[in-house]
Amino acid sequence: MSVSTTTPHPGGPVTETAAGEDPRVADLLAQMTLEEKLAQLVGYWEKDATGSDVAPLAGAFDSGPGLEEFSRHGLGHLSRPYGTRPVEPADRAAWLWGFQRHLVEQTRLGVPAIVHEECLTGLAAWRAATFPAPLSWGASFDPGLVEQVGAAIGRSMRELGVHQGLAPVLDVIRDPRWGRVEECISEDPYAVGTIATAYVTGLQSAGVHATLKHFVGYSGSQAGRNFGPVHAGPRELADVFLVPFEMAVRAGARSVMNAYTEIDGVPVAADRSLLTGLLREQWGFDGTCVADYYAVAFLHLLHGVAADPGDAAGQALCAGIDVELPTGDTYLAPLAKAVRSGAVEMDAVDRAVTRVLRQKADLGLLDATFTDPPPTAVDLDDDEHRALARRLAEESVVLLANDGTLPLRSPGRVAVIGPNADRSAALFGCYSFANHVLPDHPGTELGIAAPTVLAALADELGDVTHVEGCSVDGPDTAGLADARAAASDADLAVVVVGDRAGLFGRGTVGEGCDRDDLELPGVQRQLVEEVLATGTPVVLVLLTGRPYAVGWALARCAAVVQAFFPGEEGGPAIAGVLSGRVNPSGRLPVSIPRSAGAQPYGYLRPPLAGPGEVTSLDSTPARPFGFGLSYSTFVHDQLVAGPTAATSEGVAVEVRVTNTGDRAGADVVQLYGRDVVASVTRPVAQLLGFARVELEPGESRTVAFDVPPARLAFTGAAGVKVVEPGDLVLWVGASCDDREVTATVALTGPVHEVPSGSPLGTGVRVS
Repeated sequence: MSVSTTTPHPGGPVTETAAGEDPRVADLLAQMTLEEKLAQLVGYWEKDATGSDVAPLAGAFDSGPGLEEFSRHGLGHLSRPYGTRPVEPADRAAWLWGFQRHLVEQTRLGVPAIVHEECLTGLAAWRAATFPAPLSWGASFDPGLVEQVGAAIGRSMRELGVHQGLAPVLDVIRDPRWGRVEECISEDPYAVGTIATAYVTGLQSAGVHATLKHFVGYSGSQAGRNFGPVHAGPRELADVFLVPFEMAVRAGARSVMNAYTEIDGVPVAADRSLLTGLLREQWGFDGTCVADYYAVAFLHLLHGVAADPGDAAGQALCAGIDVELPTGDTYLAPLAKAVRSGAVEMDAVDRAVTRVLRQKADLGLLDATFTDPPPTAVDLDDDEHRALARRLAEESVVLLANDGTLPLRSPGRVAVIGPNADRSAALFGCYSFANHVLPDHPGTELGIAAPTVLAALADELGDVTHVEGCSVDGPDTAGLADARAAASDADLAVVVVGDRAGLFGRGTVGEGCDRDDLELPGVQRQLVEEVLATGTPVVLVLLTGRPYAVGWALARCAAVVQAFFPGEEGGPAIAGVLSGRVNPSGRLPVSIPRSAGAQPYGYLRPPLAGPGEVTSLDSTPARPFGFGLSYSTFVHDQLVAGPTAATSEGVAVEVRVTNTGDRAGADVVQLYGRDVVASVTRPVAQLLGFARVELEPGESRTVAFDVPPARLAFTGAAGVKVVEPGDLVLWVGASCDDREVTATVALTGPVHEVPSGSPLGTGVRVS
């Protein structure tokens, strides 16, 4: 595939013709020495010597020479110049323009560097807007809004001279104990692919290349342990983990990042069958494949499949990794030695360099001079950003339980209790600048407005009292008495608990912060129990990066509200849901687990993975995938499908949704299916399509789904994607478990092998 765009970009225009057709790419390659070629295949990361690691084992690697010496032969990537420490955006832009001009004017070939940054919850830079975490994207079930958010993030990045964003994450949630669940979108691969593709489309519309990560299987690690081995079989890999990546690649994503993990003993960073055979030769991907930070060196240091750094470099390069990030620990001197010894062929180097130069041509960097002035007045959190952050936060709050207490009409005296009630950082995920970088710079202000839940409730409800009660994960119970007293004196207690996002054990959730239980961290459950014991009605607010086993709270609290790190406008969004100003419309993108012992669990399970007479244990989740309450009520009826459809044609389905409540609201219409009898075991429920529909009181609308064969297909016994004849049960309801209205379609004809490149997305029309 080729990407054509006319979107302007700092330093030069983006070329209109496909980058691979630019004759300068071959000309530059022909001029290059080996050192100049390898310089294009690495990044440079000026790490903060005073800070702790923000990448796995980053402290084990020498920073090497200074930037000017490092880049004397040119440079492929500049790693996170804005996102490594707090810097004034305009000041850093002036520095960046100067450095890029240095590359143009002072290196022999004059090729600027690609600048990349993290952008999972917004541009991860000081003073930049921080949006809800990806789990909130999933909870919104609103790909159109996520696309707008991606475009806004891309415009900020483009303004600052950033060319590539290391997002989105397309890992499918398989085990909530895994710390990086908060970076993921959903436990359903189709929802992940649809919403992530929307983000890619938005980001790339601004002239910034998206990077799909982590390809592939990372979230299936053993026991939910970061970097743990993955034991997925080829069918699970094809039908679950690979689905969202294929959707995004076929939609035009320009970069892919490998997963750190191994699959059945083979580290992905060295797996040519995945990085080249599948990604490029089968799917037609023609962008760049970049290494997750230090992943190439880890082939030697952690996996033990490479004898030394040069061997690691050769394996990764020949597998298909074009660029080593964040620096050149293996792709510089070790790879040069391997090439000169004949251990690695020059053709492999030339192939990767060609891809990098094509990307630079596509971004307009081969035309760039950086003599234009850098931005001097930069607002990375303007009204547009905040409006989008507010809307996404409001759409993503999920009401898990409500006995009628919400919305609060005349709440009387309100006590706001809990460790996350008055903590802005509790609104943000691990890859936000606030939680990724600022902890290493104590005393530095947040840089953006982020009203806490406490502040927002005070604005919404008037005077409230506040008691922290306990910390997020500490053992101290001394504050519980004050919490009991505050609740006893109140007519209502709002208890705000949950996570602290961090890195490598420094948080309760986040990269390297895995769990072996799914209880609320620290003594937070005890805090909630103490408040419940007072008899005062409790509204429990969960500010988390993963779903916790809170079935006990769902049964005992007056109401339970779930927010998955809702971003800078999350406090007002939660307060609005409690007051009734916002009608909750979020739906669960991941099941609320029954217990840690029931994991790994996903709603996409075969019959024997659930409860039954053959086991004494019940894995039924406390709340199912797709669940979410509203202050409105919705009825689904008039489901029309079939009665027959050819295996090669897919199915067409229509359903009516009506708002039977007394206020406007949004419903997420969810179409599920089950292949009743198949040649391999199939899930008891599978999301085939969804649509977020806004409805006035009494209003009805019809949603039409055009489900293509590829959405019905699965990997058969022969390892080929097929649609088999037989009965397909369809239903629409309020969750995967709610069969409010059903129909059965008989798929007829021969077994249909789905050709490569077939449409993967369900068409949706609302009328």
